[in-house]
Amino acid sequence: MADSAPVELAMFPLESALLPNQDLPLRIFEPRYSALVRHCVDTGDPFGTVLISRGSEVGGGESRCNVGTLARIDECIDQGAGHYVLRCRTGERLRVRDWLPDDPYPRAAVQIWPDEPGDPVTEDQLLEIEDRVLALFERIVAARGADLPDRDELLGPREGDPGQRLYALASHVPIGTADRYSVLAAPSAAARFAALSEAVDSVAAIVEFQLSE
Repeated sequence: MADSAPVELAMFPLESALLPNQDLPLRIFEPRYSALVRHCVDTGDPFGTVLISRGSEVGGGESRCNVGTLARIDECIDQGAGHYVLRCRTGERLRVRDWLPDDPYPRAAVQIWPDEPGDPVTEDQLLEIEDRVLALFERIVAARGADLPDRDELLGPREGDPGQRLYALASHVPIGTADRYSVLAAPSAAARFAALSEAVDSVAAIVEFQLSE
């Protein structure tokens, strides 16, 4: 899909911004998304997820962002009457090139969007932002008198290239939807590092304010 003509994909707009390699549980009851599930189960095709910028998941008519992720159905439980319980997993980042008519479900012409060239993100930078996130969690659990899990459980494994490691780290940090989308939509690993760094600063400031009251 990357570096090629866009391909048509079924789309599922959501009220959350999903990063690559995240679990995605879904409960399906709307007819348009029941049709999407049947299509994906019958064909084995993935679907795309994007953040809703305005509106809600139910009823249609929402405004949608144009950067999202692929998702595949790992488990589908058919509850009858068009209702399904899904266990999905997100994959590569995608970019919507053109929205198509919502018939019978949301559809778009999309391309996979790998990281663009940019300044390198060094191991020292990755360790620095991991340390800041760890310090944030330590501050929270100290205030609550709780125990902190080990570093890998808290921050995720140190695997993959810097861009992928930043995705994994961002998925473990309690940042807001807008900040999570900024991390997802950052064109390069360096831009993702800057977006996540800013988001961590914002969360740390909120935590300090709440703990000071």
